[in-house]
Amino acid sequence: MTDTEYMDRAEAALAAIELGCDRINEATDADIDNQRVGGMITISFRNGSQLIVNLQKPLQEIWLAARSGGYHYRHDGKAWVDTKTGEEFFGNLSREATLQAGQPLDFAAP
Repeated sequence: MTDTEYMDRAEAALAAIELGCDRINEATDADIDNQRVGGMITISFRNGSQLIVNLQKPLQEIWLAARSGGYHYRHDGKAWVDTKTGEEFFGNLSREATLQAGQPLDFAAP
């Protein structure tokens, strides 16, 4: 994938995260906050915990930092997948957000 293709796909993923936060806040009482600075989004929860998603352009990856650990994702032509497990990014983001918020949160929903 070219750098331009990577950035297009990565920026689309970040935009989807921001829209997901808005959708979750409208549909639930989770009251999550998201702040974007360049290629990084910090999602903050009421309990003070955070998820951090950032772009790693030289590696053409998206990284997710969560309480449970750090995850690296590469685009396989269809989706962002974990480089170790093959799990899909938005499913993992939903799982980690659910764990940290203490209630079901779904970033994978349209």
